[in-house]
Order: sequence, then structure tokens, then C-alpha cells
Amino acid sequence: MNIFKKIYNGLINRYDGRRLRTISPFVKIIPYIMPKRSDAHVFSKMVVETDKINAYIREKYKNGLRLTYLHLFIAVFVRVIAQRPKLNRFVMNNKYYARNRIWISMAIKRTLKDEGEETTVKFSFTGRENIFEIADIIDKVIKENKAVDTGNETDRLAHIIMSLPNFLVKFLMGIIRQMDKWNLLPGALIEASPFHTTMFITYLKSIKLDYVYHHIYDFGNTGIFISLGKEKKVPVVQKNEVVIKRVCEMGIAIDERICDGLYLSNSVKLIEKYLTDPYLLEERLEEIVNDVK
Repeated sequence: MNIFKKIYNGLINRYDGRRLRTISPFVKIIPYIMPKRSDAHVFSKMVVETDKINAYIREKYKNGLRLTYLHLFIAVFVRVIAQRPKLNRFVMNNKYYARNRIWISMAIKRTLKDEGEETTVKFSFTGRENIFEIADIIDKVIKENKAVDTGNETDRLAHIIMSLPNFLVKFLMGIIRQMDKWNLLPGALIEASPFHTTMFITYLKSIKLDYVYHHIYDFGNTGIFISLGKEKKVPVVQKNEVVIKRVCEMGIAIDERICDGLYLSNSVKLIEKYLTDPYLLEERLEEIVNDVK
């Protein structure tokens, strides 16, 4: 009986999350109406004034701490996801799951040249980290993967798969998709896959490009894709007057099945709160909100 119980639990839960059973029937039926993430895309733009962010980064730099927009924004996202657990849900095989960690993936160029190698990295967080701990994690992972001629698990996996004939690549990817669907994908593959993540982020500010609206991948289980654009000056209405402000804009794509509009709206307000007062991120988060069972 124990063997059958383990098999059953393995089919119900996954390496990267647990099945949600107590959500309402109305929510449960939505993935049957919109079975693909590409069916459930919603897009939004967020405009962020940057004066307070720049002042905060300059202050830390004077104190010997190097913080960047990437550090700050990822710290905000991690904090908000830890406090708003529905953002860390995903849908697989028409069923809802809650992730057991906060993962954030991004693509990086090893050199800023057209022919420079590109790879992906995936940061793992508990949600309790403060901004300084998050910055250390980000810097360590990027440093390990930035050197030319180095390869991470994602690169090695892609190399192995693409060394096969075309028909075998198609067959193998079909097997991987089915294993993922049935919760049988090994943990090592999930750890290596940048597409099995809470959020994918593209840091376009680093190459001085504006934000875009990026699609969410049907492969894997990414629920949120955020594009952070360059800093620029725009006219803003303030106290019934038009003034010029420095801002950066984010293009947000989200799988609308993971949470409703009100929940997302309140989550955006919490993002704005932390971006307005980054000092709140300097304390570790003592209490993480858990999703329903």
C-alpha cells in the first residue's frame, strides 16, 4: 500500500510544487476553458518614477554597497511574491499548483556583442531574504555564468538534446512535455529549466532599450514575464500640472488563470509601495504567507 501511496502522491504533487485542492470550482474550471498560457495572456504597463530609487542606490554606493536596478527590482518582486502567494501558482494539466520556492529566470549575454553567447540563469529564493542577501545571490549566479566558454546545466542539457537527430529531438521534447504534464519530470531537469520558474525577467535597461510586452511560454510553467525598460524623461501630471519626471517602464505579461484582477491590482500597489520606499527591503521577512491547501 505504501508503494501505491507514494506513486499517487507523486502524481498529485511535483518536485517544484504541491497540488491545490481547496480552491473554488469556478477557479478550477478556468484552465479547462483556457488550457494554454497563450490563451490566458493579459498585458499591463507599469510606470515607475526613479528619483527615489536613484537616491537610494547613490546612498548605498557612498556607503560601499553596490546595488543596481536589477538587484532592487528583483528584491521587490521576491518580497511581493512571498506576501502574495497566488502570484507563485501555476497550472499544469488543467490543475493548480503552488510552488515551494520562488524562482526568477533571466537571459544574460556573456559579452555585449552581436555574436556574444547568450545563456539563461535561474535564481532561487525562500522569500525571507533582504535586499542585500538577494543582491549577493544575483551577483554570485551571474558571475558563475558570465565567463566566456563556461556552461551551466541549462547549456549542457541543450547541448545534449541538440546533438541528436532532428526526429529524436522532436520525440524527446514530446516525452519531456508529457512527463511534465504527468508530474514525472525529474527534479534535475526542473532545476535546469529556465521555463519552470515563478517569473521570467528581461533586463532591457542594461542595453538601453525600452520595455516590451513579452509572451509567456507554453513550455514549462512560467506565470509572469516582466520586461524592465530604460530610464527616460516623460511628462507626468502632478498636482494638476505637467512636469518632467525620470521614469522607467515595465511591460508585464501574466497568466490570468493564477489570480483574479483585484488580487493582481493589490499586488501592483504593494510593488509600488516597496519601490517608493526601498528601505523596507533591508529587513528580512519574518512571516511568509502560505497559499491554500
